[in-house]
Amino acid sequence: MLTEPEVQTRLADYRLLLAPRVIEEKMLRLIRQGRISKWFSGFGQEAIAVGCAVALEARDYIFPTHRNLGVWTTRGVPLRPLFCQLMGREGGFTKGRDRTFHFGLPEKRIIGMISHMAAMLPVACGVGAGARYRGQDAVALAFCGDGASREGDFHEALNLAAAWKLPVVFVVENNGYGLSTPTAEAMAVKDIADAAAGYGMSGFSIDGNDYQAVIAAVRAAAQRARAGDGPTLLEMKTFRVRGHEEASGTRYVPDELIESWSAKDPVKRFAESLLQHEAASVQELEAVRAELEADVESAAEFALAQPEVTSTAAAEMVDVFGPSTGSHSVAEGPQANMRYIDAVSDALMQSMDRDERVILMGQDIAGYGGVFKVTQGLLERFGPERVRNTPIIESGAIGAAMGLALSGLKPVVEMQYADFITCGFNQIVSNLATTHYRWAQPLDVTVRAPYGGNIGAGPFHSQSIEAWFAHTPGLKVVVPGTPQDAKGLLIAAIEEPNPVLVFEHKFLYRALRGDVTTAPFSIPIGEARIEREGNDLTIVTWGLGLLWAVEEAERRATEGVEIEVVDLRTIVPWDKDRVLESVKKTGRLIVLHEATLTGGFGGEIAAAVAEAAFEWLDAPPVRVAGSDMPVPFSTQLEREIFSAQSRLAPAVDRVLSY
Repeated sequence: MLTEPEVQTRLADYRLLLAPRVIEEKMLRLIRQGRISKWFSGFGQEAIAVGCAVALEARDYIFPTHRNLGVWTTRGVPLRPLFCQLMGREGGFTKGRDRTFHFGLPEKRIIGMISHMAAMLPVACGVGAGARYRGQDAVALAFCGDGASREGDFHEALNLAAAWKLPVVFVVENNGYGLSTPTAEAMAVKDIADAAAGYGMSGFSIDGNDYQAVIAAVRAAAQRARAGDGPTLLEMKTFRVRGHEEASGTRYVPDELIESWSAKDPVKRFAESLLQHEAASVQELEAVRAELEADVESAAEFALAQPEVTSTAAAEMVDVFGPSTGSHSVAEGPQANMRYIDAVSDALMQSMDRDERVILMGQDIAGYGGVFKVTQGLLERFGPERVRNTPIIESGAIGAAMGLALSGLKPVVEMQYADFITCGFNQIVSNLATTHYRWAQPLDVTVRAPYGGNIGAGPFHSQSIEAWFAHTPGLKVVVPGTPQDAKGLLIAAIEEPNPVLVFEHKFLYRALRGDVTTAPFSIPIGEARIEREGNDLTIVTWGLGLLWAVEEAERRATEGVEIEVVDLRTIVPWDKDRVLESVKKTGRLIVLHEATLTGGFGGEIAAAVAEAAFEWLDAPPVRVAGSDMPVPFSTQLEREIFSAQSRLAPAVDRVLSY
């Protein structure tokens, strides 16, 4: 016989386990009634989500996915706003900007998903690392499905967590199918938990429909994590008895398979256990269900009675970015002549001196100092907890940086070369860029990317890719062209509560010197600068293009032609007012950039000027850019065929003579 406290605990567990099932039943009725259109069902998998939430402490973080409704109900998320969120009505958590569980509730230590299924696993690593750095005894538990366990982010996250011994628990819900593809067709192994051995971590396969087994496995994994023994991979074997989402159906699943797993239904199984051990009567179980059904019915009908979400363009646009402080330290005091690379290093050092939350991450950045030696000496000054080598995992590193930012830190990630950012593209454009707009979470992440050509490095080490990210709302993009700006803009990026990409030109690192203010200072992101004044023609440029533009302007000055050179400095947001002001003065415009012509950011500037300043133009705006081809290895081919520099002088002639 169970004791009275044990009976009460079991009844409370039954309520927790039944709550998501009752919500599911209501949602399925609403679909049949045509009152809602979409639902991702976790029917039959409730023991996993509820068991994981019960096993953890309130201070621990959980990263749920589509089928983990039980996490939200177990952590006490109020039903009315939860239903408003699920139904896209006024009063939900994302203001209608994203659906179902694509959001976070930091006060509940829940960090929601994005549709790229394994993408949140590296973020969980960052949250675990952030908790440990801050001395917090917290664990991060992240869910994914069997299908997502084939994705690169899964393996990058497992490797990072194991290499750094992070307090992370990875839970794979192996429910038999990735949409319609049987798991057995997608992988050659029987047990996904076997992947743990390849990364030197503990791994176990669990009966995911056994509520008590789930709790025991997660508690043991959390205990290992808290003890400093690193991560655990838990494979929860279960089954998806309904479609990937309701519209998909289950015609591709053999009936006998659904029948066999339905017999293992976790809610029914737990109820039968309660009756068997006389922990509850049938009447008591029915009373729990009746109470939950009443609560769910009331909350769902309340949500359906709420209006559709409305907004204004201004309200939507203002939430794309988190609010910046707007305060900038002015560049005052003594100056020293520095190389561009030294100015970048100085910005990192002073930012770390002033704020212990600044953490550096990247490949070979610690003892080696990075391939360009930007971070040389910082390990000795700040230690391995703040200057961290990562494995070769661009996506994993950027995802982890997001997790560190969620923990209240200010990570700075160095891409070894900007070209390699493609391996982390999804984390930047789908995760970092959208988070504030979706659920108002600032992400103070800085990504440093050495970019550009002119060094004979070939197609994979020479690209200028700033325009890729200019197309993605939610990112700020800066491209400093002088040592002073390299320092001031990087400090501003680190202080900025939004994700910022800082493109630093590799050729300029050691080829360009200039006077740099020695004290810490920041330059407002989004402000262009007049590098050279003139009245005959405006050249708008950034990065290495600034060097080319100034050389051309000085040569033309000997011929009596005065060219105004506008250093844009920031691509997003770009200083449209200053550009228009210059063009209205000169009447002519050339936009110069190193990147290839088609799709380059110069097209945006030229179009905006043509639209806003047409009556002031004495000639059509002209773009001067790299050829639409990969950057060749041969310096002669790059200089004579690819480079925009070779086309600048003829373009100036053409615009002046129009």
